[in-house]
Amino acid sequence: TYDTKKDRYIPDNTSVDGWKGLRLDYGNYYASKSFYDPSKNRRIMLGWANESDTVDDDVRKGWAGVHPIPRKLWLDPSGKQLVQWPVKELETLRKEKVQLSNHKLYKGEKIEVKGITVAQADVEVTFSFASLDKAEPFDPSWADLYAQDVCFIKGSTVQGGLGPFGLITLASKNLEEYTPVFFRVFKAQDKYKVLMCSDASRSTLKNETTMYKPSFAGYVDVDLAYKKLSLRSLIDNSVVESFGAGGKT
Repeated sequence: TYDTKKDRYIPDNTSVDGWKGLRLDYGNYYASKSFYDPSKNRRIMLGWANESDTVDDDVRKGWAGVHPIPRKLWLDPSGKQLVQWPVKELETLRKEKVQLSNHKLYKGEKIEVKGITVAQADVEVTFSFASLDKAEPFDPSWADLYAQDVCFIKGSTVQGGLGPFGLITLASKNLEEYTPVFFRVFKAQDKYKVLMCSDASRSTLKNETTMYKPSFAGYVDVDLAYKKLSLRSLIDNSVVESFGAGGKT
């Protein structure tokens, strides 16, 4: 709860305090700093993304790590969490627009988005589903696991009742290499749980022990009453930044 008069934030006693709770920066995005932009009355957050190449490759290139796209940061109307979204100025870099509408996806089906530069794209997609009845049960034993552990167990190649569905980014022609960003919907005892994953384990064919190819994930606090989930992914060469449900995850 944020007290506007005292300018003080007090965590609710129902909030998870620790690694299993909400995180401001997470995964390859870390060491974030924020500043207030008075000209547009907004808070901007800047972070750092570590490099996934081997140390030898980093030395040959002469650099390692990049600054991701700046993000606007604000309090969700529910007051339960912070929301982050790429700054509006990013849209000035957009060029040709490619649009696909009303495509029905079948289990295991992949639809190629043609007409874009694969290495650099700003992709926004909304997934809708007629019913939640096919959502697979959430295993009670997973409650003690981190979200990324569940992502590892139920990866992008494991078919479920409602998911996985999402984007396959940085894909080679025959899908020898790719980085999927996807959702899975589970039915827990009293509610639905939405898992969002980014899985780099298949991002490269290199098998060096020093190659950094982790999976990262989080649960999305979203109302599924309208049976829709949105995803935005910014793809820039080796970097993929993804935002689920309008920036909640």
